[in-house]
Amino acid sequence: MSRRVVVTGMGGLCALGQDWKSVREALRAGRSGVQRIADWEDIDGLKTELGAPIPDFSTPAGYSRKKTRSMGRVALLATRACELALAEAGLLGSDVLGDGSVGLSYGSTSGSPPAMEVYARQFMNARTTKGITANEYVRFMSHTCAANVAQFFGIRGRIVPTCSACTSGSQGIGYGYEAIRFGRQDVMITGGAEEFHQIDAAVFDILYATSTRNDDPTSTPRPFDKDRDGLVVGEGAGALVLEELDYARARGATVLAELIGYGTNCDGAHITNPDAASMERVMRLALADAGIEAADVDYVNAHGTATDVGDVAESLATHAVFGAGAPVSTLKSYLGHTLGACGALEAWISIEMMREGWLAPTLNLAEVDPRCADLDYVMGGVRPAEPEIIMSNNFAFGGVNTSLVFRRWRDEG
Repeated sequence: MSRRVVVTGMGGLCALGQDWKSVREALRAGRSGVQRIADWEDIDGLKTELGAPIPDFSTPAGYSRKKTRSMGRVALLATRACELALAEAGLLGSDVLGDGSVGLSYGSTSGSPPAMEVYARQFMNARTTKGITANEYVRFMSHTCAANVAQFFGIRGRIVPTCSACTSGSQGIGYGYEAIRFGRQDVMITGGAEEFHQIDAAVFDILYATSTRNDDPTSTPRPFDKDRDGLVVGEGAGALVLEELDYARARGATVLAELIGYGTNCDGAHITNPDAASMERVMRLALADAGIEAADVDYVNAHGTATDVGDVAESLATHAVFGAGAPVSTLKSYLGHTLGACGALEAWISIEMMREGWLAPTLNLAEVDPRCADLDYVMGGVRPAEPEIIMSNNFAFGGVNTSLVFRRWRDEG
């Protein structure tokens, strides 16, 4: 018998702010987090000079050097997001974190790029190990977020590092959900993070997939818009604390939402080109897992990167499942594409909007590309709504697809 999984704590950091109050205010005001990055002007060949970093982030007070010396910025961001989520869940500092009942499912696209630079510069170029500290590898290893968060909070349950590019955060949530649903853990700390670095912008720039509106940063990205010209790389970290419902009730936790469905699959085709059929299939997998019909979904938070082919494929897949029945918008128009963090950040913000009764429009969407499907795009301004069930979708290089389904929590007494 499967168990019910609920969300009891959430936290996030992004270009719009480092708490829900700040993020909410920016979304409702239609304020973009995108800016021009002056330091990129001298990078030969790099066409984009746009990004959405977290402003004014520094290591929080109380983070000891002993616990943070193995952390690059990405792990610090992850740790802070998890700390915020644990605090909201009422589990920060709790003995249960170390008794084996709490696990961790968390990821990023990669480790910390500056630590990789140290290795590349010293070992490969200078042919020396001088200047390389013992912790450099731990800072850039692919599971640096999961490993560092686990040691920081003393987690002793299962650890699931996710490293699947733009689905790292959503797979982190999905695998955490499955661990609880099928009785392997009572609590899972889940999510994803990504630090801001020019190497990530370059990956997409080389593929001609970045926006080059360098003189007008806040007018881009433009997901689903006929004048879109590519994505903008962002920075962030998000975390959701998931619990088995009876476990949460027994300790008197406040339930924020219920996670009722998860689907993940792979295109098995092209490494970078999206596949609409697989996108459609993953949404249907999540609906089946939740035991609901497409008509039951009241809002779809789209991946919506603002790339030429990605938006078209995603819109066609979404229409194949929902027709024009469910409102659709994407948060990347405000935050940029936060890569390994986007699934967690978008789930967090979508749940908060569901709880408060409104939907953020897609920023900069003025005229829908006629090649995109006929969907109910949320445009122009905040839309009042009372969604009972929402879906959050993400799609990554390598053809990795995810879909999460959340339901508004009604006190069952």
